[in-house]
Amino acid sequence: MSRIDALIAELCPDGVESRAIGEFGELVRGNGMPKSDFVEAGVGCIHYGQIYTFYGIWATATKSFVPAEKAARLAKVDPGDLIITNTSENIDDVCKAVAWLGESQIVTGGHATVLKHDQDAKYLSYYLQTPHFFAEKKRHATGTKVIDVSAKSLAKIIIPIPPLEIQREIVAILDRFTKLEAELEAELEAELEAELEARRRQYQHYRDTLLSFAESTDSQASKQASKQQG
Repeated sequence: MSRIDALIAELCPDGVESRAIGEFGELVRGNGMPKSDFVEAGVGCIHYGQIYTFYGIWATATKSFVPAEKAARLAKVDPGDLIITNTSENIDDVCKAVAWLGESQIVTGGHATVLKHDQDAKYLSYYLQTPHFFAEKKRHATGTKVIDVSAKSLAKIIIPIPPLEIQREIVAILDRFTKLEAELEAELEAELEAELEARRRQYQHYRDTLLSFAESTDSQASKQASKQQG
């Protein structure tokens, strides 16, 4: 029996409870914050588009910032909150989430919803990547060219909520797999880069060899010219 199985048997012998997101969390819809508001320094912010192009499961620092006066009008994201995309051009990216694990409050804007809750933030963010959640969000999605899952619909989706001890154990395991995956990708990239460099050198060698006839021709022409002058 695994540690998780043992914890389930101990902490929830009748099975893991499932609850609607709206039952254990408060969903706050963002608004505004075009990219033109970004500045070099200020209040940290996460734009909805960055959630599926830049961030992973969680973040401790933001890529972008907005002025304090503009941040005051935006949805607040406290440490431990989730930011969930409501809109995307495809079903895969809609409802993707990033758990904010930084030390200070940040903000988010339109097409995103902040989930304030009392669960493990990473557990929720990991769960929102599962096939079961994908099937549920697909049921609530609207639109064709632009896919949308409203905060109201998101609140209705039911997900398993095991005790926090179990959530943290699951997160610890998934974190280890995520780290190993990142290390493997880095190794493969290094190997591919080394292979690419070897191919580049090979290409340069053959290129220079194949084109060396020009130097030979020039040399012969020079010798022939010398003979004629002599």
